[in-house]
Amino acid sequence: MQTFEEHGTGRPVLLLHGGGGPQTVAPFGVRLAAELPAHVVVPTHPGFGGTPRPDELTTIGGLAELYADLLDQLDLEDVLVIGNSIGGWIAAELALLNSPRVTELAIVDGVGLQVPGHPVADFFSLTFPELAELSYYNPDAFRIDPAQLPPEAQAQLAGNRAALAVYAATMEDPTLQARLAAMTIPTTVIWGDSDRIGDLTYGRTYADAIPNATFELLEHTGHLPQLESPDLLLKVLSSTAGSR
Repeated sequence: MQTFEEHGTGRPVLLLHGGGGPQTVAPFGVRLAAELPAHVVVPTHPGFGGTPRPDELTTIGGLAELYADLLDQLDLEDVLVIGNSIGGWIAAELALLNSPRVTELAIVDGVGLQVPGHPVADFFSLTFPELAELSYYNPDAFRIDPAQLPPEAQAQLAGNRAALAVYAATMEDPTLQARLAAMTIPTTVIWGDSDRIGDLTYGRTYADAIPNATFELLEHTGHLPQLESPDLLLKVLSSTAGSR
């Protein structure tokens, strides 16, 4: 059973979260639905947010197929897919499935590429304070101490980390960059200028790998623009990927 929330009416948008879990995109999804306006679908990747993960679901490609099926089940057309971090990677794989339902893509500080000399930060070797330092322009505003969280929240954090390790233990697929050359839909790659999970060179490489992609840089922003700079991200989505 796929877990997801829906907000608003208008053009369908599939909003895909990263390794931090659905809470990293949920508030932005509500705002996006109201201000774009849009019908925003915000799924929880199986294994995240306390949800179960089927044993057979172990890859980013498998998640992309899951969301292609979800779009079929919901009978959505002309879908804009927006993905942050591993959600951006899932979004790219979903676009490469060539579903006629997906007509536009926005990759927001995505991962998945293998860029020599510019690796994605080793998420699994970092503490939460270290992750915050790399993830935000202003990390002091977003630091958390997991030990101070309620037991249920701590369990969800541990579950998110375990699920991420199954889907994306290395955060990269050496075949992805070459496969992105087959992308045929309009794509916007949006990047925080202070992202140190995947740096600016990594972001520009993502855009360069996709035919005719547009690259948008967000100032004073890290890896999670929807949390740190939602106004800037909404402005870009409204004027480029979300425009009709």
